[in-house]
Amino acid sequence: MESRAHSEKPTCAVETALKVIGGRWKVLIIRELFQGVKRFGELHRAMHGITQKMLTQQLREMEQDGIVHRQVYLQVPPKVEYSLTPLGESLKPVLNSIHEWGIQYEEGKTDHFAE
Repeated sequence: MESRAHSEKPTCAVETALKVIGGRWKVLIIRELFQGVKRFGELHRAMHGITQKMLTQQLREMEQDGIVHRQVYLQVPPKVEYSLTPLGESLKPVLNSIHEWGIQYEEGKTDHFAE
């Protein structure tokens, strides 16, 4: 299965990464899944402001891109759990770096970024 990120020819690797994790919600979903397996309702409650429709759409896109694994349990009522794939887990150092950058930016340590 070809991922969405490769269906259009990106101009660089950064563009490819942003196609996979870009947008308002994907990084926040990934952050929640770093904590472990979550059911849809747990994710929805943890992410203030996201609609169920948007969460569903984002999870489907990330599943298609190989970042998220969706496990369906055939029972009544149906149970669905989401977790990160190894590819999704590989984003941890990237997001940790973004987190650290955000802290420095918020603290006004722009001199830290000077050349």
